Amino acid sequence: MSQKAAIRSTLPFRLRSLLNSFWGISLIFMILMSCIRLVEIYLVFKNHALNFSFKEILWDSFLSDFGWHLYLLGILLILFILISLLSRKVAKITFQAVLTILILIHTGLVFYFYKTLLPLGKDLFAYSVDDLLLTVKASGQWNIFNLMGVIFLFILLNFLLHLGTRLFRFSLTTYGIMSGFLVIGILSFSYFGWGKPRVLNETEENIITNKSRFLTEQSFDYFMYGGEYYFDFYLRSGNDDMVVQKTYTSDAYPFLHTAEYPDVLSPYFDSLQQAPDIVFIFLESFGKAYSGKDAYLGSFTPFLDSLEQHSLVWLNAISSTGRTFGLQPGVFGGFPFGEKGFLELYQNFPYHKSFLSILRDNEYEIRYFIGSDKNFDHVGDFIEYQNPVQLVDEKDFDSKYSKAPSASGNFTWGFADKELFRNGLEKLPQSYSKPQVITFQTQTSHDPYIVPERPFYEEKLKNHLEQTLKIPSSEIPDYMAYEDIYMTVLYADDAVKEFITKYKERPEFENTIFIITGDHRLPEIPMSDRLDRFHVPLIIYSPLLKKQEYFRGVSSHFEITPSLLSFLKNQAGIQLPEQKTWLGQVLDTARTFQSRIAMPLMRNKNQLIDYIHGDLFYSDGQLFKVSDNLSIDPINSPDDLTQLKGEFEDFKNKNNYMVQTRKLYPEPKSKID
Repeated sequence: MSQKAAIRSTLPFRLRSLLNSFWGISLIFMILMSCIRLVEIYLVFKNHALNFSFKEILWDSFLSDFGWHLYLLGILLILFILISLLSRKVAKITFQAVLTILILIHTGLVFYFYKTLLPLGKDLFAYSVDDLLLTVKASGQWNIFNLMGVIFLFILLNFLLHLGTRLFRFSLTTYGIMSGFLVIGILSFSYFGWGKPRVLNETEENIITNKSRFLTEQSFDYFMYGGEYYFDFYLRSGNDDMVVQKTYTSDAYPFLHTAEYPDVLSPYFDSLQQAPDIVFIFLESFGKAYSGKDAYLGSFTPFLDSLEQHSLVWLNAISSTGRTFGLQPGVFGGFPFGEKGFLELYQNFPYHKSFLSILRDNEYEIRYFIGSDKNFDHVGDFIEYQNPVQLVDEKDFDSKYSKAPSASGNFTWGFADKELFRNGLEKLPQSYSKPQVITFQTQTSHDPYIVPERPFYEEKLKNHLEQTLKIPSSEIPDYMAYEDIYMTVLYADDAVKEFITKYKERPEFENTIFIITGDHRLPEIPMSDRLDRFHVPLIIYSPLLKKQEYFRGVSSHFEITPSLLSFLKNQAGIQLPEQKTWLGQVLDTARTFQSRIAMPLMRNKNQLIDYIHGDLFYSDGQLFKVSDNLSIDPINSPDDLTQLKGEFEDFKNKNNYMVQTRKLYPEPKSKID
């Protein structure tokens, strides 16, 4: 009898000791995470010019964090108790180590966010280890001092978490009440949806979102549902409101279709006497927000602005992706994305016909110049698939050229834009026997945004703000918060100016068509809305043009290939395949705003949550109305929402089927044999 009494008397003590370890560590964890949130908000508002105050997002931010912390601690409490059945000491050490690692990861996510204003999600898993290491090295964060700092922080956090078990000592009853509130809090947050931001402004939403929760949910979605595909897609003719009516011809190749793509460009050109050369200029991180007519931040591309006065310009042009990985497949083919972008299918590209391969079959020569490593994002694999006669990347630059400045002192993305164009012009043949497709892809206007000739561009930026844009002195600090970014944009614009000036000296200039566009808008300057990231400049410049024009019809990268091919068929007699796989329509030459396209948009690798059809934009479960300058406003239209969701799901079904089967375009029999 006395033995049983002794057993009963030790149970409350053990339970109190167990809960003391859990709650002592947990309370310190929540305090530290709250401090990190304050640091995050301070860094974001200190380094970015935002059109709202921290007071507007402070409560929602802490509510978002609190809900996530309750959910996380609820799961860990179950695991803590289970491990403690084997050993309370092991349970405490494990719990302490796990929370330390979670704090370190969360801190890294916060620092990533404050620089990019984008939370890191499942796009993390779309990059190879080598690509991730290149990105970290380019940012200047890969060094021994940072590594030592992480080790020190790990030790310090462990000490602080352990200190919590000494500082917070409560009665068993108090621990019981705290544990009860934990369960009630989890149920309440889950049922009422507290802590999930519901705001229109994407930047506000991104700030409020708990970065660890975002990555966790995105990771769960990726590993649980990634690669899922369906076979219930249906073949449908083009929609009545589209410019091009497409007739789909094969259930085995769901993107294959026949259609008449009208020639919308010939009315703006003199009649061609011979097949023209085509020169593409792909500008890194060039968004419409800071380039050209109607740039709402003011234009930082004075040369391109002057070039617009002699060009065809699409003011409402959009890229197909929010990052560079979709540039080449979008412009050269309007191809579906695959799971992580078309370029990620590099190990076994679906057989396809692109703008490059079709012109190659029509006796064109393909040349591609890039100032960075062609292997990043597998750009080189895609271009080599098109069988170019020349592909030049950073390894092929002459020794007289120096790489761009480095953030870390020993690594850069490659060669700056002026060097790219100079090297490329030197490596081009002096004359050609065949027509050419030549592409230059820049990279200077990319994180970490380190401009060559810095003193010169510091002065140029100052003069541009004060004299060209005439920015009021009270607003200058908002622009100077992004000084490095704007300087690289000015530099890239100067690089294009120098290139065009030099190219005019070449004999083939008079028979050349230049297509200039950005790959996406950079995220570090706060975006106005969810469509802003895709809004890019699109310019066609040529001595062959007979008039200049601005167009307000919505067009995208997907429309470039169909439009150019129809033009070249009409003007130069090139032969086109009867069947196509383009997702696009043709460039819209309406002078007033209209939208007659339907296409998915991929924000980041693994993040396919946006779709536009006409003047409706579906984004992550919400529906918006699109107006001129690609402004969007939320609307409530259940029928339209159902229609766009259905179309979007139909695309994703076909897209995933293509990934699984690699069936995009039928291979010729000679290739199969």
